[in-house]
Amino acid sequence: MIGKIRKGSGFKGCVGYVLGKEQAVLLHADGVLAESRQDIVRSFLAQASMNPRLGKPVGHIALSYSAADAPRLTDEKMVKLAQEYMREMKITDTQYIIVRHQDREHPHVHIVFNRVGNDGKTISDRNDMYRNEQVCKKLKAKHGLYFAKGKEHVKQHRLKEPDKSKYEIYTAVRDEIGKSRNWRQLQERLAEKGITIRFKCKGRTDEVQGISFTKGAYTFKGSEIDRSFSFTKLDKHFGNAGMDAAENSRRQIVPTPILEPEQTPQRNDSPSMGGLFSLFDVSPSAPSDEEIDWNLRKKKKKKKRQLKL
Repeated sequence: MIGKIRKGSGFKGCVGYVLGKEQAVLLHADGVLAESRQDIVRSFLAQASMNPRLGKPVGHIALSYSAADAPRLTDEKMVKLAQEYMREMKITDTQYIIVRHQDREHPHVHIVFNRVGNDGKTISDRNDMYRNEQVCKKLKAKHGLYFAKGKEHVKQHRLKEPDKSKYEIYTAVRDEIGKSRNWRQLQERLAEKGITIRFKCKGRTDEVQGISFTKGAYTFKGSEIDRSFSFTKLDKHFGNAGMDAAENSRRQIVPTPILEPEQTPQRNDSPSMGGLFSLFDVSPSAPSDEEIDWNLRKKKKKKKRQLKL
């Protein structure tokens, strides 16, 4: 189960898309007149007018399921799952329609809802991407839905950029990591496939703390491609030799010199003394207690002489 959330400004276009697909079926409607597309759109617009300041009143969610779940995903079951998903996402007390599409091998429905609630208030979308992910995981576990095992079942021919390049990097690193004995070999093998490795160092030190992969116009952090592709986890595969190779490779791949800021010479009251101090890297010290005491004695003697005169 995967949820994709979009927001828009036009009900006519969104409703036209979800109901205009071949074999599209309106499974459920709540709070709208459903005699025709025009009636549905007019119903949405009437409620949206209660909150004209909201620029994007259209909520559109696509809920997709694995083909492995298809035999038990009846229309009734998909409506119940969609409604439970909406409750968990706090999308309640508003107009919505649920439409099932048959144009893909995997079952999926589209939810179009009004982001202006029945009371005229905006339905919050705060952290909706994160909440969407958590709700989908919860419902999959609760209803025993299929959990995809990693990236092995991705339909690569359907991917578009930048996902296409990301998956190609994932496949290349996965295939070549086991054939490489160190970072240099991995770098050379990936270069043959048009993939470049970049190492990120901590500040101006040689301590490597991150890695990224570039293919064509797209660059991804290792952990963005897969959690197992972070520098720390990949380096465990190579051990200490891997770290050395990474540093050598980094110097070759990123030869940009670090320009030190120009140092402004410190001004001294005495030019000759300034040169002396800069040469030995010392600075004039404060007078000692003995020197202070001796100076005070000299002043007292002067005062006594003046009194005698």
